[in-house]
Amino acid sequence: MIHPLAYVHPEAKVGPNVTIEPFAVIHHNVEIGEGTWIGSHAVIYEGARIGKNVKIFNGASISTVPQDLKFKGESTETFIGDGTSIREFVTISRGTSDRLKTVVGSDCLIMAYAHVAHDCTIGNNCILGNSVQIAGHVVIDDWAIISGTTAVHQFSRIGSHVMVSGGSLVRKDIPPFTTAGREPLSFCGINSVGLRRRGFSNEKINEIQDIYRYIYFRGLNHSKAIELILAETPHSNERDQIVDFIRSSERGIMKGFAV
Repeated sequence: MIHPLAYVHPEAKVGPNVTIEPFAVIHHNVEIGEGTWIGSHAVIYEGARIGKNVKIFNGASISTVPQDLKFKGESTETFIGDGTSIREFVTISRGTSDRLKTVVGSDCLIMAYAHVAHDCTIGNNCILGNSVQIAGHVVIDDWAIISGTTAVHQFSRIGSHVMVSGGSLVRKDIPPFTTAGREPLSFCGINSVGLRRRGFSNEKINEIQDIYRYIYFRGLNHSKAIELILAETPHSNERDQIVDFIRSSERGIMKGFAV
């Protein structure tokens, strides 16, 4: 149902069973998937590609022009995956010429007042808490949880199954399966609670803990730690994921906790 007090551009593509509440605005070059709900005063700008059964609450702005002085009006997009919920007054910018798109995956929860800047990629099943601020070009992998009022520096990467403490300043990359907190941001252990909720066995969690002991508790540089991890720990997908993440980090990973 499209309320008569909503504005939908005649060139927008709106799927079946979509609800658009009064005073919402849908611009041209927008696609909205089946079963999606768009609340009052939400604005969906050009380039938005919204999946099925998405909920966009009042005052949210999706696919806005990037807050980037290098942006010259190029044609770019914003993708929102199926089943994602975007709460009140969230702002999500579309891409620039760098990556041409901003992506939020499926089954995510983006809480009120959060901001996702241009060219970001957020995986599936992620949660961004209230007022989380994600700068441009950030990559957040599947199942990450970023607690409220956290700010993430541009070009940072946050690994899968990570838990970031509220109010954190993320200046370095955060490897997968970890918890991060304190100031400056530091390794606080393995996200064992989250991993158990997602079906990881105690044996697998212990394997992950053993890997991170090489990185954070043995006084090794990262190259030596990786060398020993590959030589002394059993092969697994999780081991490869951790090693590949650290090897590919451009900003460097967060430090260990120092008293």
